[in-house]
Amino acid sequence: MNRDEPMELLSRIDSYVENLFAPADPALETTLRRSREAGLPEINVSPNGGRLIQLLAEIAGARRILEIGTLGGYSTIHLARALPEDGVVISLELNETYVEVARENITEAGLEEKVEVRVGDARALLAGMVEEGIEPFDLTFIDADKEGYPEYLEWSLRLSRPGSLILADNAIRGGGVIEPEDESARVTHEFNESLANDPRLSALILPLIRGRIDGLAVARVLVD
Repeated sequence: MNRDEPMELLSRIDSYVENLFAPADPALETTLRRSREAGLPEINVSPNGGRLIQLLAEIAGARRILEIGTLGGYSTIHLARALPEDGVVISLELNETYVEVARENITEAGLEEKVEVRVGDARALLAGMVEEGIEPFDLTFIDADKEGYPEYLEWSLRLSRPGSLILADNAIRGGGVIEPEDESARVTHEFNESLANDPRLSALILPLIRGRIDGLAVARVLVD
């Protein structure tokens, strides 16, 4: 078997699943187009990844969602669509250009009443929420600078309750986490080990296909 054949098959499977469960969606397609035209990096979750985090939020019955890393709002829209009428997504983003594009995309999708995008360094914003004593989140989605993942996990735990879900994108990095050769892969490797060994969590990584193999880390908070 040609070594390219397994990846080709996986890509076909990914397309098959996408066509069934994440078909073309005008608001999401507009979000991707507007983000691309604004020069945002094309690093958003895949259509199947977006559908997965939305489904997990629905299964969890999430009413309050925290997102660390907004980019153009593609994942934000998926998460907001999972919310009940009184639900809210608070999304944190450092880059003001990204925020401007994301807000436009979120409004275009008709979800501006359910989403609050906060601008600034995520660490400072998270610390402020802890100090404020904000109501815990039912689900947190981490998809920001990889070097910050370990710190974001600790803040997420402080802003969660038993039963909350913590999700983190890019947990496999094309297999780079197995024997890390760069800083991002090394930090992600350590993050994954923390998920596996932290007694406060029950966790697993789900491999995903997105041009290469990546993964979504899924953890359930067990204790305060």
